[in-house]
Amino acid sequence: MPEPKTTKNRLHLCLRPDIPRDEEVQRLLGIGAETVADRRDPDGTGWAVLADPEGNEFCVLRGAHDTPPRL
Repeated sequence: MPEPKTTKNRLHLCLRPDIPRDEEVQRLLGIGAETVADRRDPDGTGWAVLADPEGNEFCVLRGAHDTPPRL
């Protein structure tokens, strides 16, 4: 749609990558995504909120190969 975003997304995706989260975030930024909010914590918990070039937001969760959070 050519119109800019005016409300919340109708669909929100949360991705759990097969590679570490931070690597996936860097890959997505390299192909055109933009950071909306960085909710990653120093202990390894959290997520990153990105948007595709059309402004559709999605989250990148911890990947299957991320180390467990430090307690």
